[in-house]
Amino acid sequence: MTELLFIPGSLRAASASRATARALIARLPAAVSARTADPGLLPHYNADLTNDAHVAAFVAQVGQADGIVFVTPEYNYSIPGLLKNAIDWASRPAYASVFKDKPCLVVTVSGGPLGGVRAQSHLKYVLNGMLARVHPSKEILVPQANAKIENGTLVDEAILDFAGEILDDFASNLAIDATSHVTERPPIP
Repeated sequence: MTELLFIPGSLRAASASRATARALIARLPAAVSARTADPGLLPHYNADLTNDAHVAAFVAQVGQADGIVFVTPEYNYSIPGLLKNAIDWASRPAYASVFKDKPCLVVTVSGGPLGGVRAQSHLKYVLNGMLARVHPSKEILVPQANAKIENGTLVDEAILDFAGEILDDFASNLAIDATSHVTERPPIP
């Protein structure tokens, strides 16, 4: 079974990010399981803290997952500090962290018409710096997200269908990687 870890970029239980994550998790195929991380439990990044239980649990979740799905809002043209803090904790040691070669998929939401496109770009840039493998696909953007939530779940069928196809492709590639034991990127010709 393929295991995905969803990392929301918002603390608020009723946030559009969490509503989108819930809707995507509900559409996963039977061969894919999902967990949701709680980045709000993490202290502010401080390299002097070496044995925080919440940090250890989060890093273990990232390490154990076959793939990571980030679902984040855009704050002030970028990713929220909460999400950057979580990534910073799991990004050590540099270039050899649990994110190295970790398959990742990025979904962004926004109350505005652009759907978090700038946060999408910034998050992919950060993931690249940690040598994570961002899934090559069309960008999953949820514009005017707050108006598309009912009972704590995103209900925009067009977006969910579009995102579902990409998520299925992401999960299928993870299953192929697992069966072929791919651990390194192919060489660039």
